[in-house]
Amino acid sequence: MIPKTLHDRGVISRYRSFLPVSEATPVVSLNEGSTPLIHSPWLSGVAGDGAEVYLKYEGLNPTGSFKDRGMTMAISKAAERGAKAVICASTGNTSAAAAAYAARAGMRCAVILPAGKIAAGKLLQAFIYGADVVAIRGNFDDALDLVREFSAREEFEIVNSINPFRIQGQKTASFEIIEELGEAPDLHILPVGNAGNITAYWLGYREFFEAGKSSRLPKMVGIQAAGSAPVYLDRVVEEPETIASAIRIGNPASWDGARAALRDSGGAVDVVTDEEIVQAQILLASRDGIFVEPASAASVAGFLKCHGKARCAKCPFPAGKANAKIVLTVTGHGLKDPGTPAAKEMRITEADATLEAVLSVLKLA
Repeated sequence: MIPKTLHDRGVISRYRSFLPVSEATPVVSLNEGSTPLIHSPWLSGVAGDGAEVYLKYEGLNPTGSFKDRGMTMAISKAAERGAKAVICASTGNTSAAAAAYAARAGMRCAVILPAGKIAAGKLLQAFIYGADVVAIRGNFDDALDLVREFSAREEFEIVNSINPFRIQGQKTASFEIIEELGEAPDLHILPVGNAGNITAYWLGYREFFEAGKSSRLPKMVGIQAAGSAPVYLDRVVEEPETIASAIRIGNPASWDGARAALRDSGGAVDVVTDEEIVQAQILLASRDGIFVEPASAASVAGFLKCHGKARCAKCPFPAGKANAKIVLTVTGHGLKDPGTPAAKEMRITEADATLEAVLSVLKLA
């Protein structure tokens, strides 16, 4: 039996003093958080100058994405106020997390999603956890507008990132990074879709800094897909399009928070193409053994862009700073989206069941 003191019971248990919970809050947890911060020799070499690059691998949360951190808070607070059901608009990861945590809490979960725009792995999760799924003829922003109309119904709790408790839970990833590195990084890069995560990370970094648990704040860099880049373009994108479904959002709910994080940290936002995203996904898997969904690979693609010939003009990478600490968040597991274009790279060669035949295929004969 594991001693109780060694059993990680999730982010609310670990960071209760930094979260808006009380003894009256019924904690609904699946032991989320405590995801690995993995050093990348490959990306560190790309950065040069003694830099250390780390990947915060959020795909190892219970439902396979960072959304679990926020959902434990959102569902726990919904249970505290007596809500009987939760609802969300989703491009996939939010629906998976909402459905799982609602099941844990004994609540009904309704998911509104854009028809034909959700990765199969994520859609299966919502169904298997027992959610009621409704596909609308429209995009994510249309789905979110519809969900907002449920705010007048007392029995429902909206658990998208417009729910402030989601941001509170997601900020705990910053706490873990500081605890593991012993300090905040110089630079933090992450994908930006609905913009809740960059908002949350910046909130977490500031809170630990103010609490004296770190002596500096990182520069924040948000990476968007070129066909779905409202923050980069500073305007709503009416018809966002990208293979990275988790960041295919044209009017982010946490836009103001993202602007504040970028401005106050001295950071920047940039874009990458779908081709760059797919290439980064393949390289991360083949070089570092980490398989992420396309949206997650956007942070890696952005990093490679800012260290390549197409270095962005406003890049805040620590110029001339030796031994910089850089963290890239990779937000979701690769098995979330088995239909990714990277799957087209698979080449399987058949051979007879003999040593000689296999050696011949491997060009070792």
